[in-house]
Amino acid sequence: MGRKHLLDSNVVIDYLAGLYPQKTFTWLNPIINQDINTSVITKIEVLSYNPEKDDNYAVLVDFFDVANILDLTETVVMKTIEIRQGNRIKLPDAIIAATAIVHNLALITRNIKDFQKIKGLILINPLDLPDKS
Repeated sequence: MGRKHLLDSNVVIDYLAGLYPQKTFTWLNPIINQDINTSVITKIEVLSYNPEKDDNYAVLVDFFDVANILDLTETVVMKTIEIRQGNRIKLPDAIIAATAIVHNLALITRNIKDFQKIKGLILINPLDLPDKS
């Protein structure tokens, strides 16, 4: 399959809610089916809202039960500090970026603008995939 990926919170939510065009689902399905990688921050962000308000909460919990949740290690913490010293970025986004860099994963996110200035971070916008020719 090639490069491995880290899924940002918006990608997890939009994928499970069925909000992507078919081209994006076709591209994401093998990634999701092969090896789901998310940051512990993504798990916290996605599961932190009130579950009584959403009958899809169990689907989200099941998703994270099978995902590879990448925790905060000392290496990720130090990379997060380095990123925040050089960029104006929210702490959760810095942790997600650091997690991707430390684990050599491309970050799949719709929020390219939040991450684009971080050196060494590979970004993929799932809504901006090239057409196969």
